[in-house]
Amino acid sequence: MREDEQGAERVARRLTVVQMLPALDGGGVERGTLEIAEALVAAGHRAVVISEGGRLVEELEALGGEHVTLPVGRKALSTLRYIPIVRRLLRDEGVDILHLRSRLPAWIGYLAWKGLPNESRPHLVTTVHGAYSPGWYSAVMTKGERVIAVSDSIVEYIRSNYPTVDPDRIVRIYRGIDPEHYHPDFRPDPAWVERFFTENPQARDRWLLILPGRITQIKGQMDLIEIVAGLKARGVPVHALLVGGVHPRRQEYWQRVQAAVAEKGLSDDITWLGPRHDLREIMAISDVVLSLTQKPESFGRTVTEALALGRPVLGYDHGGVGEQLARIYPEGRVPVGDLSLAIGRLEKWYRAGVPSVNVDVPFTLAAMQSETVALYESVIGMSRGNDEAIGR
Repeated sequence: MREDEQGAERVARRLTVVQMLPALDGGGVERGTLEIAEALVAAGHRAVVISEGGRLVEELEALGGEHVTLPVGRKALSTLRYIPIVRRLLRDEGVDILHLRSRLPAWIGYLAWKGLPNESRPHLVTTVHGAYSPGWYSAVMTKGERVIAVSDSIVEYIRSNYPTVDPDRIVRIYRGIDPEHYHPDFRPDPAWVERFFTENPQARDRWLLILPGRITQIKGQMDLIEIVAGLKARGVPVHALLVGGVHPRRQEYWQRVQAAVAEKGLSDDITWLGPRHDLREIMAISDVVLSLTQKPESFGRTVTEALALGRPVLGYDHGGVGEQLARIYPEGRVPVGDLSLAIGRLEKWYRAGVPSVNVDVPFTLAAMQSETVALYESVIGMSRGNDEAIGR
């Protein structure tokens, strides 16, 4: 069969795929959801996302995807009322595959799916994006006919904590970046650079560190404060940039961060930039990108993006970040919470030069998209809603 005939055959079997997650405000899971929606549309399939909504909805729709606004991620008993609504949507829209990406929406989707007759259920796919606290609540993320693990560390997490899950159901698909968008030769537009430093003059002519990520305790903003204080005490002209939004539920923590910055006299040495659409440009002008997560991350997207830009990364050596650094940039690994070593390593990099990043980053967006769409297409050949096959 010629390639164009194969493409026509694929489109003729057009799938409707529903992805469920709490919201589309930003973050790695949200970005990955859009990237899969884009790949589905490009392959001739229908991409639907159920979430509470957010600033990425417009982008999803521009890609050709569809959005259904339901607050399926709200932690309240009233959220259970969306189960019959989701069930009706799965039935009326002829959904072929339901892809669950986050625990509370997964429970809503799973219970909706479970309430359908076996012969009319869509196929079920789940993605384990993180090393959740083991137990019944997190176990819903292992219910799929195929369970996507976003790194080898997550494969091991599933096998260790959910030994009844058939290993053949687990599929490792790394998150990925677009090498045309993130590459070592990228340089921000000079006008952007000038505008950035005009808006943030305190960062000009300083040794720049950046900590990307939402303002939450697990992202390590408190450790960053100690690192900046330690470097400053050693005479390093450091300035740190915090890039990430503050959820209303995290306001108390954010106030503690701000108080700690003021207490250590670092108000002129740490700048919060809030959520940004130009993180790539900010990382490109930074000297070192940090990953200080307190708990193991499944896969650090910004770590991959930074390394692909040729920017050095110093990160805690656990989870997916440790896995990435071990493979691409082992010089950047430090034990979790070892602030003394982190400060010493960064001071050495400042005075002696940062080890260059000269390895092609193997985690690509195209691979992630093609492997995921291929997985969707492969499960269609399985017997529909096979409870025995998926260990229920």
